[in-house]
Amino acid sequence: MARRTARAGGNKAGRKPKPSDIWPATRRPWLAFWRDHARIGRESLTFVSHALASTLLVWLLIGFALALPAGLYLVDLNLANTAGQWRGDTGLSVYFRPRADAETWSSVAQRLERERGIESVRLITPEEALAEFRQRAGLADVLGDLDDNPLPATIRASAAADVAVARLDALARRIRRQQAVDEVVVERAWLRRLDTIREVLQRFSWMAAALVGLGAILVSSASVRLAIEARLAELQVQVLVGAKKSFMRRPFLYLGAIYGIGGALVAAMLIAAMLTWLETPLTRFFDSYGGHLELIGFDPMFILVLLASGVTLGMAGAVVASNRRLKRLTLM
Repeated sequence: MARRTARAGGNKAGRKPKPSDIWPATRRPWLAFWRDHARIGRESLTFVSHALASTLLVWLLIGFALALPAGLYLVDLNLANTAGQWRGDTGLSVYFRPRADAETWSSVAQRLERERGIESVRLITPEEALAEFRQRAGLADVLGDLDDNPLPATIRASAAADVAVARLDALARRIRRQQAVDEVVVERAWLRRLDTIREVLQRFSWMAAALVGLGAILVSSASVRLAIEARLAELQVQVLVGAKKSFMRRPFLYLGAIYGIGGALVAAMLIAAMLTWLETPLTRFFDSYGGHLELIGFDPMFILVLLASGVTLGMAGAVVASNRRLKRLTLM
């Protein structure tokens, strides 16, 4: 009996004690949780202010990383808005040769009316085109001296809004084969090219966001790793007393969030400077076409999303750096 008790006592004595056996966990007051967060926030701000030069460098690097995809997003958004302003009516215009007869005009107009998706067809005779040109151009005296009417007959066909531009292109190719037709112009062909440019820009934006996001995480991770090395002795003591990884990781998450917020603010300032620099030439360009420049997207919601993205990237870098270092500490 004594031998068995001694053996049991030896097994218990031979077990390596856990920190929780020495310092048992106790329930903390609910206000202590928020006081601890406030203390860690103040300590993180103090650490950042003491290393201001390196902090500014990290903010600039994260700001450049966030400004590229955010700027591309604004370009795509404003391209879509511009296309909406200049969209106009969907359809095509058929220009006949000057010597085409009225029977040919009527046959082409009837053919367009039978096409599915064409809502209305208007035939403009050379006489109507000449009268309209005189009213708009103010050249009645000059055109009155001409013996022959130089303007050809035209057809303006309006299509439904949901008709694809590719279908209008196919219709234009069929009509263009007739000898009496000089040219067929699809009114919204340029929109298809603009949509193609937007699609390329969107894909490039996603690739740029993935690449620069990874770069921002690496920058934040490297900066947080330096902060971990500066507090290595404190972390070793926390490991000995049985602190949880979430508790030891918390200061570095705050530090990553501060890096992310600063980088997002730098990105917002860079984008604002870019928009201010481009506003004057873009205004002149729109005025030359009789349009009105209206830059959209740079609003409080955009700033909030930019800040949330910066915080996410900064904290992701902090998690990567702290997990690797804390894992090594617990294995020692």
